[in-house]
Amino acid sequence: MKLIIQIPCYNEAQTLPETIAELPEHIPGIDCLETLIIDDGSDDDTAVIAQSLGVNHIIRHSQNRGLARAFQTGLDACLHLGANIIVNTDADNQYPGRFIPELVALVQHGKADIVIGNRQIDAIPYFSPAKRLLQKLGSWTVRTVSGTEVPDAASGFRAYSREAALRLNILTRYSYTLETIIQAGKLGLTIQSVPIKTNAPTRPSRLQRNMWHFIKAQAGTIMRLYAFYEPLRTFSYIAFPFLIIGLGAWLRFLYFFWTGQNPTGHIQSITIGAALILVGVITLIFGIQADIANKHRQLTQEMFYRLKKMEMNQIIKTEDAKDL
Repeated sequence: MKLIIQIPCYNEAQTLPETIAELPEHIPGIDCLETLIIDDGSDDDTAVIAQSLGVNHIIRHSQNRGLARAFQTGLDACLHLGANIIVNTDADNQYPGRFIPELVALVQHGKADIVIGNRQIDAIPYFSPAKRLLQKLGSWTVRTVSGTEVPDAASGFRAYSREAALRLNILTRYSYTLETIIQAGKLGLTIQSVPIKTNAPTRPSRLQRNMWHFIKAQAGTIMRLYAFYEPLRTFSYIAFPFLIIGLGAWLRFLYFFWTGQNPTGHIQSITIGAALILVGVITLIFGIQADIANKHRQLTQEMFYRLKKMEMNQIIKTEDAKDL
């Protein structure tokens, strides 16, 4: 069984040595353990340092494409290299490498498709009360949207089975953490969590400039993904207020008409109600069209998955032939 630990990097020459040093050299049941660095357009010596540290594979983006793109590049590369299990960790040494065997074990024994390290937000001393609250709120929202039970949705310390890696396709640019959970939930993949501890921060987060930027980016990502995977429900939520208020305006007119209280003096209720109901109906039609498009997307995604799996099987056969 082959395990590849992938580490997306952007100007991590200072912290990468410590991160690599903490990675395990052997894990029970793993025959081959390799490391892969995705240098996301760094302008320091990240790639040079990685090479000097004996990293097995180094992939470079010509320019900075963001964490989500770097993660997807790593996932695809690990699959092409024949990985059975893929572990993703950060280059700033936030996640101690000693917990990797615990992540891998659940995937290794078929108990989970994805295993996420739960940082236990309440136990992190350098998180402010506001940040703890936002992290919990964000994780609760992701659990609600995805139908999963993930206590720490923002954690990037994860293990993926080959099947999960083949299924996942990152569409957003900000971060992969939320999207992979929502995708996995919609695809019916099994997600488990294991409690971990974190190291003290070595530098400020590059993904989170400030609290407002974090809230805006995460909320925007969740809303886009929910609309993407649940279009009919999303458009129904938008249409509902228009339909209810429009119907209420019509009932208002009927009430005055039936009770004989100035029946001709409330014609505006019919006009306003008709306009609101029309907006609601049109919104629902958009939702139906989006839902049909979503079914086509699911078919395309399934075809893409099968093509990747065929390609993966061909790579494995080629490797086996070389070994013979």
